[in-house]
Amino acid sequence: MHNAFVTGATGLLGNNLVRELVARGCQVKALVRSRAKGEQQFNNLPGVELVVGDMADVDAFAPALQGCDTVFHTAAFFRDNYKGGSHWKELEKINVAGTRRLLNQAYRAGIRRFIHTSSIAVLDGAPGTSIDETCLRADADADDYYRSKILADRVVLSFLEVHPDMHACMVLPGWMWGPADIGPTSSGQLVNDVVHGKLPGLIPGSFSIVDARDVALAQIAAVKHGRRGERYLAAGRHMTMRELVPLLGRIAGVKTPVRQLPLPLLYALAATQEIYARLTGKPILLSMATVRLMVREADRTHFNHCKSEQELGLRFRSLEQTIADTVAWYRDHDWFENHPAPPSEAKQA
Repeated sequence: MHNAFVTGATGLLGNNLVRELVARGCQVKALVRSRAKGEQQFNNLPGVELVVGDMADVDAFAPALQGCDTVFHTAAFFRDNYKGGSHWKELEKINVAGTRRLLNQAYRAGIRRFIHTSSIAVLDGAPGTSIDETCLRADADADDYYRSKILADRVVLSFLEVHPDMHACMVLPGWMWGPADIGPTSSGQLVNDVVHGKLPGLIPGSFSIVDARDVALAQIAAVKHGRRGERYLAAGRHMTMRELVPLLGRIAGVKTPVRQLPLPLLYALAATQEIYARLTGKPILLSMATVRLMVREADRTHFNHCKSEQELGLRFRSLEQTIADTVAWYRDHDWFENHPAPPSEAKQA
């Protein structure tokens, strides 16, 4: 692998993947929707060429695929989770049809290695059970975003059936955290809301939390060691919100709520936040889709990583380190005005 093409390059996973690739001497073409945002994210990082384009129109940037040997597809549409509303048309166009078109254009460009970023959304299991890559979710049990990820996986597998010389596999992340989350994604939004005292109370639900840098390493390992057409979990550590928020507060040096919000109040808050999102265009932490997801997926976030550990050499850094690095990045980039680092963190810095 000498020349890689990364979609979604300014995203939380994408930007950390780009940095890992460059550190290994790889030349990277980074697909960005905004050149200004790409320049902000990579700050003229050597070895990175910005390609301005959008997964809604793959043909427009397809010529830039020439000369690459590997595609890392990290881009995805998930606006319903942080801006509310229903977005199936965009989900299908970008996550499903966009993946199909990207595979076709990559193949035409001579690329024969494709690492697809799937999701734990494609898996399902009974509450409290250990879920592995064989526990596939039924379409009927999927919301719009989950269904788009299920269909995108099928696009990849269908492509492999008719192109025997193409090598592709899928990496399935959990809820990603980490530095350089300029979006921010839902994890970065939670960090900012907790530090700024905007979290009204604890919300229910359990999650599988993973460092985006560890997912990036899993994707790089999948190029060399991943088996064709296989799924590889990179979901991370099971944790409830009741455990996560106090830990985040201790690391950030802020007080956090102790009272759990009742479900009817959560739905009311989500409805209010969706109105706010439509009026301002700003991301929110709690959408109706998020509340429904928390209720449906409660305690369904125990994942078995044996396959990824054995075949990809996957390892996870500590959750405490991930949260500390995430908080430090936001603080270093002046997202936390009037919230200085606590003495312990300042000494470490």
